[in-house]
Amino acid sequence: MASDPEATFAIALAHHEAGQLDAAQAGYRETLTRDPCHTESLHLLGLILAQNGDPETGATLITRAMELSPGAAPHHNSLALAYRRLGRDQDAEREYRAAVALRPTSAEIRNNLATMLKELGQHEAAIAEYRRAAACVPEFAEIWYNLASALVEYVACEEENGAREEVEACFRRAIGLRPDFVDALANYGRWLTARARWVEAEAPLKEAVRLSSHHAAIWNNLGVVRQVLGRTAEAEADYRHAISLHAGFADAHYNLGCLLSGEGRTDEAISCHEAAIAADRLHGAARLALCMARLPILYCAETEVAERRKHYLAGLDNLAAAVTAPDVARAVAAAIGTSQPFFLPYQGETDREPQAAYGKLVCRLLAETGRQPPLAPSPKARERIRLGIVSGFFQDHTIFKLFLEGWLTELDRDRFEVIGFHTGRGRDAETVRSAELCDDFEFGIKPPAAWRDVVTEAAPHVLLYPEVGIDPICGQLAARRLAPVQCVAWGHPETTGMPTIDHFLSADLMEPPDGDAYYTEQLVRMPGLGLHYTPDERAVMALDRAAMGLDPASPVYWSGQALYKYLPAHDAVFPRIAAAVGACQFVFIGFAKSASVTSMFRERLRLAFKVHGLDADRYCVMLPPMAQERYLAAVGVADVILDTIGWSGGKSTLDCLAMNPAIVTFPGRLMRGRHTAAILRQIGCEQTIAGSLDHYVAIAARLGLDAEFRMGVRRAVAKGKHQAFRDTAYIRALENFLIDAVGRSW
Repeated sequence: MASDPEATFAIALAHHEAGQLDAAQAGYRETLTRDPCHTESLHLLGLILAQNGDPETGATLITRAMELSPGAAPHHNSLALAYRRLGRDQDAEREYRAAVALRPTSAEIRNNLATMLKELGQHEAAIAEYRRAAACVPEFAEIWYNLASALVEYVACEEENGAREEVEACFRRAIGLRPDFVDALANYGRWLTARARWVEAEAPLKEAVRLSSHHAAIWNNLGVVRQVLGRTAEAEADYRHAISLHAGFADAHYNLGCLLSGEGRTDEAISCHEAAIAADRLHGAARLALCMARLPILYCAETEVAERRKHYLAGLDNLAAAVTAPDVARAVAAAIGTSQPFFLPYQGETDREPQAAYGKLVCRLLAETGRQPPLAPSPKARERIRLGIVSGFFQDHTIFKLFLEGWLTELDRDRFEVIGFHTGRGRDAETVRSAELCDDFEFGIKPPAAWRDVVTEAAPHVLLYPEVGIDPICGQLAARRLAPVQCVAWGHPETTGMPTIDHFLSADLMEPPDGDAYYTEQLVRMPGLGLHYTPDERAVMALDRAAMGLDPASPVYWSGQALYKYLPAHDAVFPRIAAAVGACQFVFIGFAKSASVTSMFRERLRLAFKVHGLDADRYCVMLPPMAQERYLAAVGVADVILDTIGWSGGKSTLDCLAMNPAIVTFPGRLMRGRHTAAILRQIGCEQTIAGSLDHYVAIAARLGLDAEFRMGVRRAVAKGKHQAFRDTAYIRALENFLIDAVGRSW
């Protein structure tokens, strides 16, 4: 070894810069044996020790170096690191600030200070320091990435605080400076997915896994993106690859379970959620999903319905038992809304009891794990009632068209101050329009707790949900008491079971005489259809049967509802109609989210037709999902609409009135099976409302065979359909009910 201390130090420094820390440490010690006051050997040996498990000795050596050579910014920077390792945060901040004061243009030191401030929860100060660091050395990719990450962590709603553009610019700058920056690529992709920018998110995530294929979390996030984009086979492969890299990766098991549920692979989905819980017993979303996965999208046979219902009820009991553990209760409470019993009412049963069990459970969990916010005081004399409307669908969506549009455009603003809470991620022209129509409009990507605070701060006298059971955020907010009066409309026509929801706003024409028995809420029968619906009066595109692969000479029956509305018990109506009519075609729409679900339904039809000695492939046509304009044009070339039995058409029936259709319907015993019958009664066309399944088949057959009868029905629809729209009597009744409910609540 060289005898000159400086030569020995130079060799040690070279080892240090090459990452050979043991050799560097030995060299620094050798230098200090020859020159105990060698400042940089004291400093750098202290830094190595601080970084590698002995911060106390490291701090002592660095302090000695500072005594020998005061005013060196790197010494203060290294001492700050040692203090951080010792948990002396105030001392560390003091030293970082001293280093910055000595070398204000050092991007590295400012970045270190910013990182410490962020870890201490001083987010605003950290962001300011990151910005200063970036200004010092704009080509330092890590600083731009750190700034983006700090902004994402701190800004609850980037849109409202103007940070979204800065976050994106920082991520892009970091990646532009370092195209192989895996963390920046992965987290930029993750940030894009959180904003529902799925197409854009795929590219950085794909590049991240190309550069670093062993990161299970990135494969998982790529799977999420591909699943939303409808590429479920690729998404499944991504999730399985993530699990192969990390068998205990609970999120990957959970996401795979959700995907398999959507594919109709119910038992496999259940196994995945069980694996997620085994990997992480506090995975609240997986515990909820395990319960809800027992409700399939589609049933293969009639007997399966009762069996799956029994399993769901057992799963609900198991969930209730699991949350007796306080830590599990907190985890499940935080996840409420991520999975909901959406598919329960598609079993065709009365659901008051199971929904009451679910509703009481989630309300209790949220009450136990969160504070009860103060509610709005009684309105003062001549004060407008503050009406909060909470929905994830202030956008082009069925819920917007059925409820939100009418409420926003027609409610009397001399009596109501309307506050919109858009809890969804989507945004389009209807979102902009909604914001303009509201007195105040809240939106942005927020966690449920932040939404709770936003709603509470607005102090609504009434909260009105168009649906509960679809939007995840609404599923959690509805389980809290955030206003003195809380109501839900029939956007998801099922009782919530939640003691926090006071009133279910239904429709007089849709409810059976004993309808009150099916709700935990007070049932309110609004006049008519319980809607103020404005039809889309744009011209319908031209379309002929040949373009759809349909026989121009045979009667065509349109049955274009979501496939999960069809229960196996009613499959026989199609071959029975075919047997009565002869050559004819039944048109269905494939399930947009899963080809396998569509295949399952096709197989069910084949079995049903086979029982009647018929070949389903000769009668049944499965069209792909289509845009609204093409959907209505396709309805126009059909002869008859077959309303789904048990869960009737709602918005679809209203929209199809534009084509003056002949519709046959059989109203069920529950409100959700009576929408189309109510619409036909409203417009004065009751002759195609069946009183039994046999009657349904007979009407459908006659409509297909008797052109004169069919045209008479269509003329009657054309004459009376205006009565289904723009019902101001409903709006006045809603206003009066809300005012009365607010008055009674105090």
